[in-house]
Formats: sequence, C-alpha cells, structure tokens
Amino acid sequence: MSLEQTACDDLKAFERRLTEVIACLQPATQRWRILLGTVSICTGVAAWYWLTDPITPVVPLTQSFWNHPFFTFMSVFLVMLFVMGAHKKVMAPSIITARTRLVLNDFNMSCDETGKLILKPRPPNS
Repeated sequence: MSLEQTACDDLKAFERRLTEVIACLQPATQRWRILLGTVSICTGVAAWYWLTDPITPVVPLTQSFWNHPFFTFMSVFLVMLFVMGAHKKVMAPSIITARTRLVLNDFNMSCDETGKLILKPRPPNS
C-alpha cells in the first residue's frame, strides 16, 4: 500500500469519526435546545405577569416573589440551567466543528457543520 493511499484512508477514517461524533451529539443538543427554549419562554411570560401585576410595585420584593411562585420557580430553574452549562451543551456541535476547523486550517483543510472534510487548494509556492 502506498503512502498516498494510507493518507487517504486515514483522512476517510477521520472524516467518518468526526461525522459520527457530531451526529451523536445532535439528539442531545436538540433536547437541550427545546428545554432551554421552553424554560426561557415560560420565564418571559411569567415575568410579564409579574411586572404587570398592580401590587408588585407596592409590596416588598420577597412578598412579590411569594405572590408569583411560577415566576420564582422558572427564574431559579433558568439560572440553574445556565450554571449547569446548558448553554454549552446547546452549542457543543458548533464548538467541536470550530475547533476542528482551527486545527485543520494548518493542513489546508476545513469541515462543514456535519463533519465532512473540505480540501482547500494548495497555496502557490512563494
């Protein structure tokens, strides 16, 4: 087997593994996006009701939170999601492809969002 054939096989194996990793992340990423989006919308709606309540400006903040338990719960839940790193889990495939592109750039290659390799033309010798 020639050196070029070995290099080609290695690139194909790398591409298969990269596409496999990105494809395996997609279902979990989708679930995190749905969860984060739902919690954000619920928090926004609850905040609207909390802010438009006529007694909110006249009662202490703690009493206002007790008067609106759904807003309080959703706000705490949203903060907990961000503390646990849900925003990173939503962006995991993009982070992996961006870092892979950074490394592949040294070899005149890149990859698309699914992990397929893109061979760039060789720069002219200077």
